[in-house]
Amino acid sequence: MTDVAADRRLGKRPARDITAWDRLKVNRNWLGAWYMVPAAAFLLLFLAYPLLLGVWLSFTDTRIGQAGEFVGLENYEWLWEDSVFWMSVFNTLLYTGVASIIKFAVGLYLALLLNRHMPFKAIIRAVVLIPFIVPTVLSAIAFWWLYDSQFSIISWTLRQLGLIAANINFLGDVWNARWSTIFANIWRGVPFVAITLLAGLQTISPSLYEAATIDGARSWQMFRHVTFPLLTPIIAVVMTFSVLFTFTDFQLIWVLTRGGPVNATHLMATLSYQRAILGGYLGEGAAIATAMIPFLLAAIMISWFGLQRRKWQQGGSDG
Repeated sequence: MTDVAADRRLGKRPARDITAWDRLKVNRNWLGAWYMVPAAAFLLLFLAYPLLLGVWLSFTDTRIGQAGEFVGLENYEWLWEDSVFWMSVFNTLLYTGVASIIKFAVGLYLALLLNRHMPFKAIIRAVVLIPFIVPTVLSAIAFWWLYDSQFSIISWTLRQLGLIAANINFLGDVWNARWSTIFANIWRGVPFVAITLLAGLQTISPSLYEAATIDGARSWQMFRHVTFPLLTPIIAVVMTFSVLFTFTDFQLIWVLTRGGPVNATHLMATLSYQRAILGGYLGEGAAIATAMIPFLLAAIMISWFGLQRRKWQQGGSDG
């Protein structure tokens, strides 16, 4: 009896009847791709499609309740001459740059502090995480009361201490409003940076610090030559997310100032919402939102090239 006949009697398909499709279905390298199909479909439907639709709308004069026509780069030409748009770009870069730098510095300090042995360490970690857990809108409302021009507890305290004679106009003055919103963002974002870096610190082997101590290294030298190099991959990832979250911030600014005073705190995200939804000019709002993409891609690429330079994924040395 031939092998083919024996296979058929046993209910098996002969080798010659197995197609390339049958091999793909059981191939280990393709198995992961099959499991990724649902996630890929979800991302295409809820992320890629809205993104492409927004880009398309930016090339039209679509308004709410009115189908638009293709106008090419007209929306972008209009934005090029729009002083409010350029102010929102400046505000966004200032807001993102200052907040991200301070969040990293304070978050790294807290992570190093919480990584030490101390009493009630678990409770302290939970308390540090509270600002990040609280919904953004509630945090913004709390800061709105703290910054109130008449009932601010900050102004009241400073008056009682004799440091000021009148209440501080936190949200009514241009630069006061900018610094106030930046501080609120820092308060919300520091816990995310601190807890993530703390998780990275706990992956560093204590034996490395013991060896550095035996070699006579001081605290700063251990941080510079042991902690920071090993923490760099985590820093790159967490700061990428921090920059993206800060750059696209909407809720905090909208609840606190709605872009005021005189557009001084408008970010690109809030200006896009104001022009597209409140103003009804969907094409112009979509153009502002689309203009954010190059900045976001730049942040991602800087992080990616930084990770590639260190080659930490492959266990290599610095490039």
